[in-house]
Amino acid sequence: MRLNLSTDYALRTLIFVGAKAGELATITEIARSFGISKPHLMKVVHQLGQLGYLHTVRGKNGGIRLGRDPAGIIVGAVVRQTEGDLAVMGCLAADGFCRIESCCILRQALHQATQQFLAVLDRYALADLLAPHASIVHSLGLDLPEP
Repeated sequence: MRLNLSTDYALRTLIFVGAKAGELATITEIARSFGISKPHLMKVVHQLGQLGYLHTVRGKNGGIRLGRDPAGIIVGAVVRQTEGDLAVMGCLAADGFCRIESCCILRQALHQATQQFLAVLDRYALADLLAPHASIVHSLGLDLPEP
């Protein structure tokens, strides 16, 4: 299974903002740190804000911070909300795609695999991803104290 770029950026954004431990982050900082597209990242941040994962502060000294406690941000939920379509094959996206779908073992196996993939991600919260805080802060080049 391969996640789309928006989901990748969303997860990296949450990790970056979470690593700042309450301090405001900027889209420019995140884009520069990960070497990713600022225009695409702006769309991702907007979506994360609409979903309540991020809180935006407007103005000259504005930026973004987490909109929820990291322990309450479940990775599987973020993936479901940002990914859109998790169908790895057309037959999982819609009924009537294939003549043998009613008896197809492969379709059942792919559906189960997708559910297991999400179930594993549901066991992780953003707080878990932030556990190696000092290493993350160092890797991102941030100069922050440990929370």
